[in-house]
Amino acid sequence: MNLVFYILRRLAISIPILLIGTFLVFVMVAGAGDPLAELRTQPNINQESIDAIAHELGLDKPLIPRYFDWLGGFLTGDWGISIAQGSAMEPVLPKIMDAFWVSIRLILGAEILALILGVAVGLLAAVKQYSVIDYVATTLAFLFFSMPIFCVAIVLKIYAIDLNVVINNLGLNDIFGNPFLRTTSPDSLEADGVWDFIVKYTGAFLLPTLSIMFISFAAYSRFQRSSMLETLNMDYVRTARAKGLTERRVILRHAFRNALIPTTTLFSVNFVSVVTGAVITERVFNWNGMGAVLVEAVNKNDPNVMMGWIVVISISVIIANLIADLLYGILDPRIRVG
Repeated sequence: MNLVFYILRRLAISIPILLIGTFLVFVMVAGAGDPLAELRTQPNINQESIDAIAHELGLDKPLIPRYFDWLGGFLTGDWGISIAQGSAMEPVLPKIMDAFWVSIRLILGAEILALILGVAVGLLAAVKQYSVIDYVATTLAFLFFSMPIFCVAIVLKIYAIDLNVVINNLGLNDIFGNPFLRTTSPDSLEADGVWDFIVKYTGAFLLPTLSIMFISFAAYSRFQRSSMLETLNMDYVRTARAKGLTERRVILRHAFRNALIPTTTLFSVNFVSVVTGAVITERVFNWNGMGAVLVEAVNKNDPNVMMGWIVVISISVIIANLIADLLYGILDPRIRVG
């Protein structure tokens, strides 16, 4: 029951914060310009159609009533309409949700792989401090950490083209397609048979997954190494060694769990950061995810899509932080929900 009350209390605290945040964003989006400016320049659209679209968007109302109309519709599942396609309006909710699940499929796999690899390498580097393994892991981590993600993505695309040439010389089909020329989002792929399905989806997922994974791996490995070194010098670890426990048991049962707490915090923050930062990766690899939706909404000054995008990301931040706080109690028995 304490856990249930804790979750409900955290959610209750998050609601007013979310409302304040949505209002501030709504004000900024409303002041960004006229969403119908492009439509007004098209000679085939008359003023009556423009007025009808403006009424549908609520642009003929003052700012405060517009916000509460949007909020009421949002809470009931009506997220408004998108004007990104000009006068051909479409609902925002399915558009945002489709893009969100496309991005989640990419980011979740990349972050889980980066976390497993980063934690393992960080743990090994801390245990083998100042060894060859430690120096190699540190060098790779700093290398990936200092590289912009678009640079990693472009380098991977170039190597993918070269690899396709080698594969073609062996008489096989492209495993990556041509990432420079076609859309590689998994929702856009058509497969002829099981093997073709596996090859095309592997090619579509592999390059952007590796791009995100390399950058996240650098952060996780450095955090895990630093946290593990600090934990190994704690009094309770020295006591465990003095009691005659094996080094393996001391590291895995006593030090490792507590050393995971900072990495857990980083994972919750980094996961949401990657969702927003995947805009670059998705644009480089032509994925139709949250990145494509945001870029299109900003270019078209599409207010309802921008608001839906912001709210989905904000809710993701709240859920990720809540999960991280709950994991603290699992990793460290000294932490109790109060």
